[in-house]
Amino acid sequence: MAIRNRVTELLGVDLPIVQAPMGWIARSQLASAVSAAGGMGIIETSSGELDAVKAEIVKMRQLTDKPFGVNIAQAFVRDPDIASFVIDQGVRFVTTSAGSPTRYTEPLKKAGLTVFHVVPTLRGALKAVDAGVDGLIVEGGEGGGFKNPREVASMVLLPLVRSKVEVPIIAAGGISDGASMAAAFALGAEGVQLGTRMVAAAESPVHENWKNAIVAAAETDTVLLNRNFSPALRALRTAYSEAREQAGHNIMAEFGNPQELYFNGDLEAGIALSGQVAGRIEKVQPVAEIIAEIERDFHATVGSLAKRYIC
Repeated sequence: MAIRNRVTELLGVDLPIVQAPMGWIARSQLASAVSAAGGMGIIETSSGELDAVKAEIVKMRQLTDKPFGVNIAQAFVRDPDIASFVIDQGVRFVTTSAGSPTRYTEPLKKAGLTVFHVVPTLRGALKAVDAGVDGLIVEGGEGGGFKNPREVASMVLLPLVRSKVEVPIIAAGGISDGASMAAAFALGAEGVQLGTRMVAAAESPVHENWKNAIVAAAETDTVLLNRNFSPALRALRTAYSEAREQAGHNIMAEFGNPQELYFNGDLEAGIALSGQVAGRIEKVQPVAEIIAEIERDFHATVGSLAKRYIC
């Protein structure tokens, strides 16, 4: 059963389920599976490997005829012409993050692209709306990856932003299933973004050791690193990350070796980014199965609540 709202209309998808733009992970193998299943697959740029990203966009068109998008992670992309690069690839949907929404929104929208900006605070949301974005990705501090050092949980941040803006919102942070998607909708979202759940998907390119670590994790098995600097990072609790949890210096130079961690499975080779929702992920599943399950349980949750509480 397709969901119809402003997010699905703007993105041209059947389901308002977006895959997060994890560096080196959010490439065609994973993103095409998400798009093919009715959601919105996203290609990352935070790796900075734009030649590889261009090749991945070509692969996307070979793997699926469904819509997909690209993320511009401003703090990690050094190419000043990144907006022109994305426009030239014929992409229609862009998420911008890790920087000011005023930098790329105007040229992207002028070229006809739909632009959503990632925000971790109400102040950031208002700035993005003023910059003219089409929508927001409101990201709670329980989510994995690069965070605001003063994190705010989705339960607080999402309804706060919803009460102050009119644009459509995609919720991120703490979402892994139909029930949490329904909760996000109750708090004002019209779509959800999944990161950790997609890292652990069968089509995710990361090593099985990382996927298995997510499945084995408890809800307390993440740490927030770099809390006194920017960006902060939420990651799986490992010996490597715990050794840096109380660091009094900026640890970004100690991020480690992503290739060794991501693709060779050495969880002590660097920082394995992950959200608290790892504690709710119980198995590795194909993307199509994950999305179908979320869709089914979302409708079941909404229907059950209506039946129980609306007379």
